[in-house]
Amino acid sequence: VQLQASGGGLVQAGDSLRLSCAASGGIFLTYVMAWFRQAPGKEREFVANINGSGVRKTYADSVKGRFTMSRDNTKNTVYLQMNSLKLGDTAVYYCAAFRGAYIGRTSPNGYHYWGQGTHLTVSS
Repeated sequence: VQLQASGGGLVQAGDSLRLSCAASGGIFLTYVMAWFRQAPGKEREFVANINGSGVRKTYADSVKGRFTMSRDNTKNTVYLQMNSLKLGDTAVYYCAAFRGAYIGRTSPNGYHYWGQGTHLTVSS
């Protein structure tokens, strides 16, 4: 499956932004989809994931209550709605996928497909 992330940009702290990731080339609802992010000089970290039906989701503690991940299986697209953005959310955001159902997988090593990343900069 091929993934194309979009929606990043420059925002101010406290703002909201929605990222999108469009998938092609696979049976979309058979994939767990995830968002990861990587800040300069830091390792890639898990942000959120969602199962094929969209019912089950997992969030990193750092974004819980502020970010919401969703998917539209009719459009083969996942979204990351980010509210109350903080300076620490500045990073390159990547969407990722693996074929399966286990949403406990939060290590980047467990994801077989990656998008190209979209930049988010949060300024004060």
